[in-house]
Amino acid sequence: MSVAGLKKQFYKASQLVSEKVGGAEGTKLDDDFKEMEKKVDVTSKAVAEVLARTIEYLQPNPASRAKLTMLNTVSKIRGQVKNPGYPQSEGLLGECMIRHGKELGGESNFGDALLDAGESMKCLAEVKDSLDIEVKQNFIDPLQNLCDKDLKEIQHHLKKLEGRRLDFDYKKKRQGKIPDEELRQALEKFEESKEVAETSMHNLLETDIEQVSQLSALVDAQLDYHRQAVQILDELANKLKRRMREASSRPKREYKPKAREPFDLGEPEQPNGGFPCTPAPAITASSSFRSSDKPIRTPSRSMPPLDQPSCKALYDFEPENDGELGFHEGDIITLTNQIDENCLNKTSVQNCVSVQSRVEDVFRKCLSSRKSTRGASFKCRPLWGL
Repeated sequence: MSVAGLKKQFYKASQLVSEKVGGAEGTKLDDDFKEMEKKVDVTSKAVAEVLARTIEYLQPNPASRAKLTMLNTVSKIRGQVKNPGYPQSEGLLGECMIRHGKELGGESNFGDALLDAGESMKCLAEVKDSLDIEVKQNFIDPLQNLCDKDLKEIQHHLKKLEGRRLDFDYKKKRQGKIPDEELRQALEKFEESKEVAETSMHNLLETDIEQVSQLSALVDAQLDYHRQAVQILDELANKLKRRMREASSRPKREYKPKAREPFDLGEPEQPNGGFPCTPAPAITASSSFRSSDKPIRTPSRSMPPLDQPSCKALYDFEPENDGELGFHEGDIITLTNQIDENCLNKTSVQNCVSVQSRVEDVFRKCLSSRKSTRGASFKCRPLWGL
């Protein structure tokens, strides 16, 4: 900076201090100028706040806005032409509905309705994207240009005017100590800056019809968006009503519970590795048991341990006389009485599993000697339900 420039800055600072602290009065501007300056200031504040609120209206989520701004900056640095769009809430809702509608499947009325609603929400999101683009081109960008150029230029002229006023007032206060030519030049520069600032403010205020047209473009874009939104929602409402009518006309399906399958806990094991003993109904030879009756077979399931002497048949036996008991191979018979010493020797058993081989041996001996004991009545009973 030159010496003259430093001197001028010193004059301005000195005059400003004398006005703020010392109460000195500076050159007064006319009321029309002050009125225009006030209107321009209000216009500048209005445009700045309307821009901010419009962006919030179109993109209400601040976190998403910040993320989108960052992504756009990165895209510009990388030279990418296509920038990621703002995640519309309608689109997020539509994706959620479609996902769960597919999970429910086509057999569900609610699932089909979710699919219809989801597609409509995605259409609303596309219309909202179109609204964003339209408003940005015809409303936000022109107002932003107004802020960046016209209003910024007016602020520059006013700031320059204030500096020249301070310079002129300082030199006027020191009139007689400075050359008259220097004072005259300061006055001319002040008047020139005042005229330029006044002209720029006048032009801005007189052409505010442009801001009205930009506001009209915003309203037109909103109207177009809402018309399309109403059309989409009307179609969705008709689809849902039709689905309700179809669902109400279908016969209701009655719930028929399936037959329960038997639940088998299995055979609980005993500590000694056997099976639990269950008492069986006793049948004696004194009962009315004829040779013509079919011998009773026990089921082929596992034999529970017995708490009485018993034996297992090694082969079939058909009774030949009254009072004899018929059986088949594998039948388990509980011995209730010892008739012959020779037949039931060593048969005092308490656990048929642990002494099964003895029972079979004894029973084999009994059968081998049944010719000598034929006709002898011995009491026995088979195990039922095994």
